[in-house]
Amino acid sequence: MNNAAAQFDTDAVARWLSEHMEGFKGPLTAEKFAGGQSNPTFRLNTQTGSYVLRRKPPGQLLKSAHAVDREFRVQKALWKSDVPVAQMHVLCDDENVIGSMFYVMEEVRGRNFGEPTLDALATDDRHAIFVEMNRVLAAIHDVDLVAKGLADYGPEGNYYERQVGRWTKQYRASETQMIEPMEHLIAWLSANMPAEDGQRTLVHGDFRIDNMLFAQDAPRCAAVLDWELSTTGHPFADLGAVIMQWGMPPGSEGRGLAGIDRKAEGLMADQEFIDLYCKRRGLAGIDRFGFYLAFNYFRMGAIIQGVYKRALDGNASNPERAKRLGGFVGSFAEAGLIAARGVG
Repeated sequence: MNNAAAQFDTDAVARWLSEHMEGFKGPLTAEKFAGGQSNPTFRLNTQTGSYVLRRKPPGQLLKSAHAVDREFRVQKALWKSDVPVAQMHVLCDDENVIGSMFYVMEEVRGRNFGEPTLDALATDDRHAIFVEMNRVLAAIHDVDLVAKGLADYGPEGNYYERQVGRWTKQYRASETQMIEPMEHLIAWLSANMPAEDGQRTLVHGDFRIDNMLFAQDAPRCAAVLDWELSTTGHPFADLGAVIMQWGMPPGSEGRGLAGIDRKAEGLMADQEFIDLYCKRRGLAGIDRFGFYLAFNYFRMGAIIQGVYKRALDGNASNPERAKRLGGFVGSFAEAGLIAARGVG
């Protein structure tokens, strides 16, 4: 948590909330959460309690990026469903208040595990966290889009064609040099799209353990965070994201499980997670899973290229870390090509 200046006019926010949020009473102070590279997030301390404000970053942004209004909409729709989310309070689309759109939600207090190694837990307590993570992922993909008012939350058509096209454009818009593995991966994905299988679900878009809060006294998810990349699309993109993350090196940068004896550490194996997910959703299995892995490596490479470009432009939430991440774009692309070779 950063106790420095809040990076926005707290008096202006207090005035706006006094007019638009029931029960709010100012004044307020703000502290910036240290994590996150995309939409800056702050704790608001007020007379009536603490809240969380999430805003678009200031400055020139890529088209369709940092969609805090979509984050607000999907979490509001999911409130009190099988998918745990924070309660949404108000969305401010008047950029004149602090210079960009923002929303305010309840603050959910809980345990956040920055890495899937779950070092803070006893070995015997770790497996249950992965089981709950699996339950929540399946619950996201089982959301009734019509009943929740989310049928129009994303376009129709082939999700992967749309996503590869979108992220290629985003990557080109933030490209700072030619990275040969990225070029090969983009070409391979475009030539190897899976056939439509009829699955169209809610997709979180950045599902991993550090985007979840867990109850203090039980292996129960209290809230899924960071819905910026959510849409309607194909569920295996989220599943592939989990397995991709686990394949990264352990530690604060990679936040993965590569090289760790998972059985000895009480951690779930990739295939066990996939099989449990398929069982929950009544699926016989997943063909050509390497495609979904390769797609996620590509998308993550495109995302961190954007983070790097924002750092160069002076708009990154955490500039120092953003510049370090920028050096890994090629590594993600190379890992995606390795995953692609495993597709039969």
